[in-house]
Amino acid sequence: MGHYARINDNNIVEEVIVATKDVIDTGLKGDPTKWIKTSYNTHGGEHYDRNNRALPDGLPGLRKNYAGVGYKYDKDRDAFIPPKPYPSWVLDEKSCLWEAPIPKPETSKNIEEAGFWHWNEEEQKWDLKDTPPLPK
Repeated sequence: MGHYARINDNNIVEEVIVATKDVIDTGLKGDPTKWIKTSYNTHGGEHYDRNNRALPDGLPGLRKNYAGVGYKYDKDRDAFIPPKPYPSWVLDEKSCLWEAPIPKPETSKNIEEAGFWHWNEEEQKWDLKDTPPLPK
């Protein structure tokens, strides 16, 4: 069993499933050329230990990132790339993840100063707020 992402004609992921390779190869789930294997343990070009996802395990990452609906499959990079969160962000070629034009500040370890960093696209800066950012 493995994870497979189905891409459309624009190379955008429309679905991710768990299936055996023979199910994909026989066309039981549609055109086999539209299904691309992805790894649940890959993020930012690193492969992570399946039992402790905080630790890279040294194995090669598969296609830079685990595919998600809306991600783009880039054939030249052989990578799944998430949607661009803001116009000003740039793609890190090594990880195939988007980065802000300025790094996010370190979060204070002081509980009274702790908060959540939100990117302010209009002012091109990070803002510290009391609530976590909403998913886009």
